[in-house]
This record gives sequence, C-alpha cells and structure tokens, in this order.
Amino acid sequence: MIASTQLQKGGISLNRPDFLRLAACILVCQAAGILGSFFTASSLQSWYTGLVKPAFTPPGWVFGPVWTVLYTLMGIAAWLVWRRGSLADPNIRNAVFLFLIQLSLNTLWSALFFGLRSPLLALVDILALAAAILATLAAFKPVSPLAAWLMVPYLAWVSFAAILNASIWKLNP
Repeated sequence: MIASTQLQKGGISLNRPDFLRLAACILVCQAAGILGSFFTASSLQSWYTGLVKPAFTPPGWVFGPVWTVLYTLMGIAAWLVWRRGSLADPNIRNAVFLFLIQLSLNTLWSALFFGLRSPLLALVDILALAAAILATLAAFKPVSPLAAWLMVPYLAWVSFAAILNASIWKLNP
C-alpha cells in the first residue's frame, strides 16, 4: 500500500503524506497562475492585441506551457523546503515567507499589466518580483540546494519577461 510504502527515486523518499504535501504545493502555485489568467483573459483579445510589441515577443501559445512548467517547478521547490522541517525553524519559515511573497507578486503582475492595463505598474512589480525570487532562491539554497536550482528557470523567465514588459511600456507611451 502506498500509504505505508516509501518510494525511492533519486534519494528522495515519497510516502503518502509527502505526496499530499507535494500535490498541495504544486496546486497552490498553479492556482496563482489560474488567478492571474483571469486578469490576462480580460485584456488579451482587446487591449493587449493593440499594443506595439518588440520583435522578440514570443507567440501567445508559448506562455501557457511555459508557466505550467514553471509553476510546477516552483511547487516542487517549495515542497523540498517544506519537507526539511517545520515553520518553527527560522530558516524554513523565512524561505517559505519569501516564497509566498514572490508568488503574490507574480499574481499581482497579471492584475497590474492586464487587469489595470498598466505596463508601468507591472514593470515596478516585476522588478520587485525578480528581487523576491533572488531572495527566495538564496533562502532555499541552505535548506535544499535542489530547491534553489529549481527556481533558476523561473528567475530566467521572469528576467526575460521584465525586459519584455519594459519594452512594451517604452513602445506604448
């Protein structure tokens, strides 16, 4: 029975409570993405299509799969930190706190860019988001180096998105 059996893969044991925590972490991250997508949907076919965009803007179909993978990696990273101990441990508490801040800033970006249709406010947010991701990565590293590495693709994508956001703001005064 899975509830009492430990699965060994790559040095990580996964029992039923661990699996449920992993699922919860991934679902929380995906939920942040779903919430952000409601703001995105409100402007995607109207306001956003009328914006001047830089030549390096990816096609629209790229964003959904990329974000799905990134939110999954973020959830796995959060789970790796969470399973190392409890929130009574100041290192874990700080890491989780920073993770929740960056996740909130991530969701806020969609509300600012698409909901309020403000590339400038979104740019301020995404710069804070990049800083929060860096802080989260640094807090994850001593707890779980793998968790820190799992945040690197997210940081890279958000850095690219910040350049894209800044370009859209500049092209659409």
